[in-house]
Amino acid sequence: MRDRFDTDHKLGQDNIKKWGMDMHNPVFFISAVIVILFIVLTLLNPIGAKKLFDTSKAWTIENFDWFFMISGNIFVLYCLALIVLPVGKIRLGGDDAKPEFTRLSWFAMLFAAGMGIGLMFWSVAEPVAYYTDWWGTPLNVAAKTPEAAKAAMGATMFHWGLHPWAMYAVVALALAFFTYNKGLPLTIRSTFFPILGEKTWGVAGHIIDVIAVVATIFGLATSLGFGAQQAASGLHFLFGITNTIGLQVIIIACVTGVAVISVIRGLEGGVKVLSNFNMMLAVCLLIFVILAGSVMHFFSGLGQTAMAYVEHIIPLSNWIDRADDKFYKGWTVFYWAWWISWAPFVGMFIARISKGRTIREFLTAVLLVPTILTLVWMQAFGGNALLQIQNNIGVLAEKGLGEVPLAMFQMLANLPMTQITSFFGIVLVLVFFVTSSDSGSLVVDSITAGGKLDAPVPQRIFWATMEGLIAAALLVGGGADALGAIQAVAVTVGLPFTAVMLVMVVSLYMGLRHEKEFGYYNPNMVVEPN
Repeated sequence: MRDRFDTDHKLGQDNIKKWGMDMHNPVFFISAVIVILFIVLTLLNPIGAKKLFDTSKAWTIENFDWFFMISGNIFVLYCLALIVLPVGKIRLGGDDAKPEFTRLSWFAMLFAAGMGIGLMFWSVAEPVAYYTDWWGTPLNVAAKTPEAAKAAMGATMFHWGLHPWAMYAVVALALAFFTYNKGLPLTIRSTFFPILGEKTWGVAGHIIDVIAVVATIFGLATSLGFGAQQAASGLHFLFGITNTIGLQVIIIACVTGVAVISVIRGLEGGVKVLSNFNMMLAVCLLIFVILAGSVMHFFSGLGQTAMAYVEHIIPLSNWIDRADDKFYKGWTVFYWAWWISWAPFVGMFIARISKGRTIREFLTAVLLVPTILTLVWMQAFGGNALLQIQNNIGVLAEKGLGEVPLAMFQMLANLPMTQITSFFGIVLVLVFFVTSSDSGSLVVDSITAGGKLDAPVPQRIFWATMEGLIAAALLVGGGADALGAIQAVAVTVGLPFTAVMLVMVVSLYMGLRHEKEFGYYNPNMVVEPN
């Protein structure tokens, strides 16, 4: 009897092998054309590109803010439900599957890939922005008040806690389940097999994978742009090097070169090694900030920030008649679009490293562990910055939030050994930069190779280079408002993939129900070994 998940599709059957690459036809070519056209047109007409960025962002936020908000809430509730439902006992890869990585390496890789550059960039700037009313305050609280400090930390955790990780978890779980339990290729379209059947391998599947590639490549470029801005600001802060678009482009070029080397080495030799290294650096910097700042304030603030998160999560999840329209659309909607644009990349990466975990273990770890780590990080960096402002210490207290990429270094300037810690900060940004780029390249390689995990080296180099070029094009096209251009692209590319993810939720439920009723089924495992 033929199982409903049995398929005649063979891994790589539509691929074209040319120029040393193994390219899925037509996903690779359509994705490459879109990316190359964007780079060329942005560089040829940066003024027109900026206008297009601004218009696209405004239209998307104005018309689909509700869509992003409702979707984010659905993803959180869905993941929490799966943890407590009987399907939580299902093991990814079957009952006898064993995890390929230790829990420590697993946590390090998923955290570095999912949050790295963003935490470095926003951990100081975001709470300070909310507290000082740089661009709206959460729920319209009065700026620079005790209520504002509480709301600032609660809103920051809201943007970096359960919601983004639920978005990642939905994609990651769907990919891991359909690949390891149902024997389908590790590519986004496979998650739609219960709905599309054999049409998964046709035009509908091509569209899904192209959307995923475009969302991934532009979502990554968003973070790479942030990383380049912050690294350049750090170099200016430490060594007086003028922070220009040219310097940021040079940083992108250098880091992309390192990312290419890492991506050639693969998951074990490149991404895992770098992820463990930057987690060690991050822990060292974190401990220093806690000890050099106010230790008592840190530990008392942890509980206060956690309570602020719990208190604000429901009102901040609301999308109806928000009084804080400026904050809500300028921050929350942008973040939800940005996280969703990262979801195919982070989701597929987490899926690749999570075989052997039960669904309950998987979702609990992916949702709760990064949220707890983020709570500690935000309280150390953001809480310290707010304490400095409240005590009228430093530039942030005197002048407020000026250059966003410089905020972390301005906070570190009020602690001992500023030169050393700032240098550590720059190195950490650059290493997070590399891990995001190379792990993202491995994911795009897999999608554009029809689900193969071991794409040829030239193909890995191509996509790693494209990510760097897009980030550079965004900085050039955005000019003085490069930050706005980066945000605009993140919001725009996140919209179509939000719709893809909502359908994925339904498809995953169908697959899990089938597994619960009929058991593990993987007669022809098509996934290649790492």
